[in-house]
Amino acid sequence: MLCTGGSRSTYDPPLTLASRSVRVRTRAEYTCTVAPGRTVRATGDLDGVSPAASCVQWDAPRIAERLHYADGEGALIVYDGGTSVRVANALFVRLSGRVVEGRGEGLPAHRTVPALTGQLPTDCLTSGLQGSEGGAQLEVGP
Repeated sequence: MLCTGGSRSTYDPPLTLASRSVRVRTRAEYTCTVAPGRTVRATGDLDGVSPAASCVQWDAPRIAERLHYADGEGALIVYDGGTSVRVANALFVRLSGRVVEGRGEGLPAHRTVPALTGQLPTDCLTSGLQGSEGGAQLEVGP
């Protein structure tokens, strides 16, 4: 299954140059191809923690995504691996995990997000980066 769409994330506390534990919350909206020629809209709510996050990168996230499909089905994905790298104003995130409940249960899942922070790189030195927004791709299956 392939889902594409957009997402908006917030970071608490905001990302700075110092690496620290940060809570990540994301709202995603997808269009998912669930069978050949059949698509369904879905929303995803992600919540979790990266124990070592900064403006430059964040690693070892522990994030769960609850998916709600327009056809009434749902799923829970637990991401236990991934990385993020920031270059200038762009943030590239790759999460890896597994569907633990619902549609696709037991299958691997990968989420890729190229996002823009909407803030200046110098904000890392002062208030920190509060969030990001961009496209999202979710792949469920081998």
